[in-house]
Amino acid sequence: MLRQPAVAGAFYPDNPEILKKLIESCFLDYAGVGYLPKLNSFDDKDYPINVMVPHAGYQYSGAIASHGYCEIVKNGFPEVFIIISPNHTGFGSEISVFNEGEWITPLGNVEVDKEFAEAIIESSDIASADFTAHIREHSIEVQLPFLQYFSNDFKIVPITMGRQNFVTSNDLSNSIVDAADKLNKSYCVIASTDLSHFNNQEKANKVDGFVLEDIGEMNEFKLFEEVVQYNITMCGYGPVMATMALSKRCGKKTSEILAYGTSGDVTGDFTSVVGYASGIFK
Repeated sequence: MLRQPAVAGAFYPDNPEILKKLIESCFLDYAGVGYLPKLNSFDDKDYPINVMVPHAGYQYSGAIASHGYCEIVKNGFPEVFIIISPNHTGFGSEISVFNEGEWITPLGNVEVDKEFAEAIIESSDIASADFTAHIREHSIEVQLPFLQYFSNDFKIVPITMGRQNFVTSNDLSNSIVDAADKLNKSYCVIASTDLSHFNNQEKANKVDGFVLEDIGEMNEFKLFEEVVQYNITMCGYGPVMATMALSKRCGKKTSEILAYGTSGDVTGDFTSVVGYASGIFK
């Protein structure tokens, strides 16, 4: 299965050279890390590190995303990136794993690690092989050029969560760890999420603050409770819950919020904004 780009030319440029320049500007932006990191050799003594990054158009969230990708680049690329996203389209299953083929972006093709994907499905009570959830979903696709800018020497396992709750996030986290142990492959999980949607800036900062505090405390249970209690429109809380759970299972029990901002910080319109954050679990 060749997965064609769904949002090239919209969320990010479809011209490779313009795309590379835009990625560079995300890192160098005032809201970015401020420099362009160089890819180090993979450092397995801190393995695995996992990250949370946003998935909006690069002009809105790319600078915030640069903080998460900077940490990956400094640690070096593992064999596989497992990218977990919410499901914005409604198609597919509770946990849809894109289990074979390649994803195409303007910067080249990225191979899916079929062995790893199928090991996750085999270890899971819920996950299934499914392409339909991924065809129009943007929140995994937009992560790939950030990785490809630095190297094309990696594989991916794209996973979209159609249902986000304790059962699915727990099942997925356990399945990833069990599959990795079985295959003895190095990996990094990328949790793709934006934060609250379409509040004014003041309210966004308040409710996003609840979420970021829970993530900082590595408390996926409180995160879920507050998302429900305060009706926080964070689209990828399931991927973040799964990433926190598997990080703790791997002995990585601390996290750090690297950067936070909103679309209003970019556009100057603070009446209706979307929140973005990068974080690392280590």
